[in-house]
Amino acid sequence: MSRENSDIEQRIIATIDKIRPYLVSDGGNLEFVKYENNIVYVTLTGACADCSMMDVTLKDGIEQLIINEIPEVKKVINL
Repeated sequence: MSRENSDIEQRIIATIDKIRPYLVSDGGNLEFVKYENNIVYVTLTGACADCSMMDVTLKDGIEQLIINEIPEVKKVINL
């Protein structure tokens, strides 16, 4: 892994750590899986995994926050 990717991953994890308390308060959670080709791969767990609003939470919430904080990121995908 390049030094640049390592720095970006650390920034992604820090951003996820800011988001996590909101998800946990609703019974869910968010796990970082990997960063590859400007795409962040995450796994939504707990209540978030079955929530009918999962796609909205991912695209309009999580993805937008991560992209705003880390412009190198182009997309966030739930695995």
